[in-house]
Amino acid sequence: MARYTTMDIAPTTHPSVTSTVHANPKVAVVIGSDSDASVMRETLDVLAEFEVPAEFRVLSAHRTPDDTAAFGREAADRGIQVIVAAAGGAAHLAGVIAAMTTLPVIGVPMAHSALGGIDSLLSTVQMPGGIPVATVAIGGARNAALLALRILALSDKRLETVLTAYQDSLAAQTREKDAALRSTMSPSGNNDSLAAR
Repeated sequence: MARYTTMDIAPTTHPSVTSTVHANPKVAVVIGSDSDASVMRETLDVLAEFEVPAEFRVLSAHRTPDDTAAFGREAADRGIQVIVAAAGGAAHLAGVIAAMTTLPVIGVPMAHSALGGIDSLLSTVQMPGGIPVATVAIGGARNAALLALRILALSDKRLETVLTAYQDSLAAQTREKDAALRSTMSPSGNNDSLAAR
């Protein structure tokens, strides 16, 4: 995918899952275990493509509950605007963080158990009234980043512009694939012949 940039891009390599990628992050990407890092690096990479500073943390709703609660309470004061939280199994991470902040929280269920992530999906999406978590697909790291970008774009004209360009590029790619497929299915190479059948 092309980078959607107007300035120098932040690095997309993250040697330590607990390191802060930027001094002033707008998005926090939080994982319940370092085993989630390989999937959730895609979230960081997409954010970097769109020049949005982010941080990457390991926090557990069960193993480090005090740290997780403190993170949620302090995130807005540190300038965080959106939180992406990924966890497997009981997958309470996104919900616990959402209970500690008024910032938007996006949950990413992870597929680590014998249930293939269905348990994580249900744990993340079935939040009690008053504590919303926007939940993407199991392992949906890329869409989590794109949803975070759309939230940020509500108050960021540059980001709105580059997201529109990204959407346009997806449409162009799909039209190219459609034209190529229609061409291969048409004996004469005429795209209109398929539609006439």
